[in-house]
Amino acid sequence: MKAFAYRSATSEEGAAKLLGEKALPLAGGTNLLNLMKNYVLQPEVLVDIKKIPGMAGIEFASGSAKIGANTLIADIAAHERIQKEYPALAQAAGGIATPQIRNMATLGGNLCQRPYCWYFTQEAFDCLKRGGTTCPAKKGENEYHAIFENDGPCVIVHPSTSAPALIALGARLRIGGKSAREVPIEEFFILPKDDPRRENSLGPGEIVTHVILGPPRPRSAAYAVREKDANDWPLSLAAAALELDGDIVKSARICLGAVAPIPLRSKAAEESLAGKKVTEATAAAAADAAVAGAKPLAKNGYKVRTAHACVKRAILLAAGIPVPNLSPLEAK
Repeated sequence: MKAFAYRSATSEEGAAKLLGEKALPLAGGTNLLNLMKNYVLQPEVLVDIKKIPGMAGIEFASGSAKIGANTLIADIAAHERIQKEYPALAQAAGGIATPQIRNMATLGGNLCQRPYCWYFTQEAFDCLKRGGTTCPAKKGENEYHAIFENDGPCVIVHPSTSAPALIALGARLRIGGKSAREVPIEEFFILPKDDPRRENSLGPGEIVTHVILGPPRPRSAAYAVREKDANDWPLSLAAAALELDGDIVKSARICLGAVAPIPLRSKAAEESLAGKKVTEATAAAAADAAVAGAKPLAKNGYKVRTAHACVKRAILLAAGIPVPNLSPLEAK
């Protein structure tokens, strides 16, 4: 690991002054430190943001929730009110990595983490995202890469497990620094064709400080398919949030993860469900709509099936319909 200086910020303004092109924020560090050990990231300064007041904890007021970006993933997964009012988020948080990592990793870090593509995380490869000239995954080992939005210069999948749930829940992000702003979370992420070196819209000196959730969405769920049950990245995942009028879907928000360079909201699946009762058939039809535009690479065609299964089962679970266990590569 390259030697670095350590600084500690005690305010958003202080963090903004310390952060820059050669300085990176440090919270849980579960992603950042691994990349530094591989010389993928080589900051000259790490800025500890854990001491900034108000950036950790969960608050409820006026029918909404505000979660500090430094809140531990484990605390979100275990929070009884989050489990009751925003179950998709609790379920997604509970599926992140291992208990040890969940007790170190933060929500803000999960949203802002860098890709886990093996061509990016190993310094030996000429990776476009790391300053190189090509995307080796396009014609290489791409079994875990994108099946949507993969016609751009890079075919990563976004690594955040919490982001699809937060998009389905209609969350907003508060971004702090020299000045504060709020953005809908689905506008936070950047496609490689817009900027191959970045995954989000944070500017110089900016950090995510809070996630803001609107009214409770108890009819929500997240579902992921993994190759193994422990400490594994999802092959595909989906989150669904339903607004029901009786047993009819008044509106829906559905987001897929691990299948595109950004968490991918599926308006086609949402429209497919609107005005219908949730059944095995309507959930499957919505899943059909969600994967209709998929364009698999040479080695990841199976992800169309796993994404379909995730969407279907997230919808069923959000509607309160139990589903049996899913084998990792079950076809639709």
